[in-house]
Amino acid sequence: MSKEDEARNTSAPGVWPGLGYQDARAGLRFLTEVLGFTESLTVDGDQGRIEHAELLWPEGGGVMFGSLGPKDTPGTAGIYVVTADPDSVHERAVEAGATVRHAPYDTDYGSRNVTLLDPEGNSWTFGTYAGAAARSGTDPRT
Repeated sequence: MSKEDEARNTSAPGVWPGLGYQDARAGLRFLTEVLGFTESLTVDGDQGRIEHAELLWPEGGGVMFGSLGPKDTPGTAGIYVVTADPDSVHERAVEAGATVRHAPYDTDYGSRNVTLLDPEGNSWTFGTYAGAAARSGTDPRT
């Protein structure tokens, strides 16, 4: 991770989307090598399983995942990741042969988005929209 990336990702995420993969090693490679997450922690289990992994997004936030059990179903998550450059994520995904659900497009609410599928069918949308500011009186911490 570059010094610039470290500076942007200085605080720990407060919300961690969680995924399960039948082939968590393939998920790890896709998320790091294709999409651009950085590996923070991987806890190996028996027989090549990943019991727990944490990946960080260089622009802030993170995701956790691990190997699914034999009765679990993959490919049911939809994740949104804020990025300044969804087009470069799209380019890396296309070069790697990833399934593109929606090529880069502009939304009515001012975001530029691209949606991809990981090897087990989870949907990943990368976009420039960082969310709306909290309205006065709606923050549960106040």
